Amino acid sequence: MSIIRNFLILFFTISSLHSQSFMVNVPARQQTSLNGKWKVIIDPVDVGIQKWKSLYKDKKPKGKSSFVEYSFDGGPVFDVPGDFNSQLPELKFYESTVWYKKEIQIVKKKDKRLFLYFDAVNYHADVYLNSELLGSHEGGFTPFQFEVTDLVKEGLNSIIVRVNNERQPDGVPAMGYDWINYGGITRDVRLIETPKIYIDDYFIQLEKSNKKHVLGYVKINGVKKPEKVEVLIPEAKIKHTVMTDNKGYAVVKFNNKLKLWSPDDPKLYKVIVKTATDKVEENIGFRTIETKGEDILLNGKSVFLKGINFHEENASRGNRAYSESDALQLLTKAKELGCNFIRTAHYPQNEHIVRLAEKMGFMLWEEMPVFQTIQFKNKSTSKLIHSTLKEMIKRDKNRCAVVIWSISNETHPGKLRTNFLSNLADTCRGIDNTRFVSSALHKYKKGKSVMTLDDDLIEKLDVIGLNQYLGWYGGWPADPKDIQWESKYNKPMIISEYGAEAMYGRHGAKDVASSWSEEYQEQLYKDQLTMQKNISFLRGTCAWILFDFRSSLRLHPTNQNYWNRKGLLSEKGYRKKAWYVLNDFYKSKKE
Repeated sequence: MSIIRNFLILFFTISSLHSQSFMVNVPARQQTSLNGKWKVIIDPVDVGIQKWKSLYKDKKPKGKSSFVEYSFDGGPVFDVPGDFNSQLPELKFYESTVWYKKEIQIVKKKDKRLFLYFDAVNYHADVYLNSELLGSHEGGFTPFQFEVTDLVKEGLNSIIVRVNNERQPDGVPAMGYDWINYGGITRDVRLIETPKIYIDDYFIQLEKSNKKHVLGYVKINGVKKPEKVEVLIPEAKIKHTVMTDNKGYAVVKFNNKLKLWSPDDPKLYKVIVKTATDKVEENIGFRTIETKGEDILLNGKSVFLKGINFHEENASRGNRAYSESDALQLLTKAKELGCNFIRTAHYPQNEHIVRLAEKMGFMLWEEMPVFQTIQFKNKSTSKLIHSTLKEMIKRDKNRCAVVIWSISNETHPGKLRTNFLSNLADTCRGIDNTRFVSSALHKYKKGKSVMTLDDDLIEKLDVIGLNQYLGWYGGWPADPKDIQWESKYNKPMIISEYGAEAMYGRHGAKDVASSWSEEYQEQLYKDQLTMQKNISFLRGTCAWILFDFRSSLRLHPTNQNYWNRKGLLSEKGYRKKAWYVLNDFYKSKKE
């Protein structure tokens, strides 16, 4: 019972840090969608927040001599969800403030609670209800909510959201990231209705490295005394009953009678969590994931992770991906490539992608937006990193497809960084110890023909992630077939990025990088796969990247034109020659 007791103590310690912590499994809740058309005011110098302007008050002229220098009427109307950068041509690279407004009719119900829930807003959001500040949220890729039960009025209510996507040196991510900084209310918005006492949170997965037991918890919000909770899995004839404590928390543990989820057979069960006043249900899969020396074991069997990276972008439209159809497009292309694994770089992507990936049989690497130039010594940055980690895990901890929590990408080695990320890895395991902790590293010792892993952070990781661009950012130090890799860590490694840029339809020399040709990219993939055969501890690869994607850092006027061209597919979905090289390789891997 000591493990369960420590789990309970840790959970309440974490929960106490979140005054605006959100409920889990939002798609299953009673809700009204607030998606659709929102009126907007574009505020390039962010003047609307100042007291003399106060756009959130939505003032109207009073009397003959009165006027107001702004209005939500007569201006642009934007789609929500959707980024604002793609909705007007002049906002293509815009980084500042846009004010959003929507009016909604509310019929108040006795014994019901109301929550305003945002799947994500990039990057900083201030939310106002009827001109009063509900609160703020920082971070562009995780959900947040505000209870509005006692704040809404009968009839017409006004919601105004100030959204600012300007990059900040102390932000998460920081300044120099290699993708378009899509701003706005980029994911779904919902008004959620719950009973007075409702199911707030639960975690129902197999116990770490144990196929015999399901171990987790249920947390009820609004309780003043112990409440009975039932966890039902009808197909498996499981009915588990437990009582909460006075704070609404209950440990859930029962014997496993379940068929295990895998990419070849992505079995999901309807799981129902029920109390006297509330009931939620969702489809959940069950599996184990563990390491054994340099091997990765899924359900006790060795597995090779055949992966691809992609951004949360609909490349053909040139905007942020946000819908289930967008998710299906991305995941279908990954399935056609032969993948069983996806790295959702470099941030938690929308819930449509995560849930559909699980149904389609993909294992997932889900990553924190702790990217390159992050300010680890800044206290506000540190606090934001920890809150983002907890939000990421809370949303997706019941998704068995997620096998890796990645805590960073390409951060520069050093004592401060290593200590910070080591502590973050401990925090991650304290919240969820059923998955791997990894990080995409990019520093290693380069010899003429021997590459040696050498990063102190590896000691704290379950699986090594390595971004390496041999053959692109610098030539090959030796013939690829002669390059060897060494590791002292006795841990499996995933090459989390490799690749080269090529313009679809551009043909040229296969040994000249500046040709930007499909032939050069094709040869690089052949050489990479030749070299990778020599890595005895390699248990997965994740090519960079599925589609060409937009990036304001890519300035070559003819070869890039603000696109990163490392995609195996063009932005229109056309296959480059390297696609077929990787597809053939993945077909040949039977693990």
